[in-house]
Amino acid sequence: MSTDDSPRSVASAYFDAWKANDIERVRPLLHTDVDFVGALGKTHGVAETLTGLGGMFAMTRHVEVLHRWVDGPDVLTWSELRTATAGPMAIVNWSHVEDGRITRIRVTFDPRPMLG
Repeated sequence: MSTDDSPRSVASAYFDAWKANDIERVRPLLHTDVDFVGALGKTHGVAETLTGLGGMFAMTRHVEVLHRWVDGPDVLTWSELRTATAGPMAIVNWSHVEDGRITRIRVTFDPRPMLG
């Protein structure tokens, strides 16, 4: 992880790992008790969250960050996602960062194109 543990830098590193399909680069960005809630499921803790995110990373053909807003420890990232069978889909990711680690992730999007 870089020496800059600002919320903006942590969120940027998270999306850089997603673009590279490198889930292990996410591990040091997550707090031990990270909590994830999204359109396709929920996870708690690093192991569960890495498993869930790993599935999403693996199915992603392309993710592009369109805009990022930072408000203190909260980072909202608007992105566009493409998979082999769906896309582009608008995705909003809200991450809460404390002491250089993501403690909470909330993701919202319309999953119907992925579900067939």
